[in-house]
Amino acid sequence: MIDRGWQHFPHEADIGICGCGPTLASAFEEAGLALTAAITSAKVRTDSKVEIACTALNRELLFVEWLNTIIYEMAIRNMIFGRYEVHIENERLVGALWGEAVDVARHEPACEPKGATYTELRVEQTKDGQWCARCVVDV
Repeated sequence: MIDRGWQHFPHEADIGICGCGPTLASAFEEAGLALTAAITSAKVRTDSKVEIACTALNRELLFVEWLNTIIYEMAIRNMIFGRYEVHIENERLVGALWGEAVDVARHEPACEPKGATYTELRVEQTKDGQWCARCVVDV
């Protein structure tokens, strides 16, 4: 069985995020968790659900669009998300984000993500079948 997980990688003043899993969708979900972990180490309640959809010309651009959709929803709703669900068919993604209103005292945000970039952008399946999606996020 292939593990799921996320990690950060250094990149000058910005932060790299990477999500991996047995499916493309799970890699995107894990990258969402990496984005959240770049903002806060606090546990995020998953009380409120936000449904989203996005499309792009290919998987790499879809990954950037996914992350930018999360960042947009965080900004307009003043929320932070702690759970992600993704379904991908061709170059269309539908999903849900679960989270709560930002509580500065409890979440102690370390940064405010501005947007996902094309820097170090890769979405690929490894020889062992695991999917990994990564890029740098401007903070």
